[in-house]
Amino acid sequence: MVLSAYVAGPYAGELLRQKDGSVGYLLKERVGRVSDFLSSLEVVAAGGVVVDPEVVSHLVGGASRELTCLTEREREVLSLMAQGLSNRQIVDLLRLSGVAVSKHVANVLLKLDLPPGEENRRVRAVLLWLDSHPRESVGT
Repeated sequence: MVLSAYVAGPYAGELLRQKDGSVGYLLKERVGRVSDFLSSLEVVAAGGVVVDPEVVSHLVGGASRELTCLTEREREVLSLMAQGLSNRQIVDLLRLSGVAVSKHVANVLLKLDLPPGEENRRVRAVLLWLDSHPRESVGT
């Protein structure tokens, strides 16, 4: 978990390229609510990703990518991915089969033009979702 006073684009990008997938990057000004901060720590400790919306906006250049190509269920799954949930946790929450959740995740990645072999494509999909939902809290 990185707490920063400002957006350090190159450092944030490098952090998100880590292979283990567990990462957090929050701006200090946004961690005033202790419960939100503790929730973010829990997400990262469990292997999830939490990124401050301002950092996301900077990394994707503020260019919003349309997610209208996704079905309602795919957007719901992507939203849960953005909260740091694993496929297993999404299965439990939505009461779907593992195969169904895997298929939804695969469809999201395909429709967002993030083909297999693309580095950190799950993180990149989450970044696109967060860019489209900048006011929603991250990891809570």
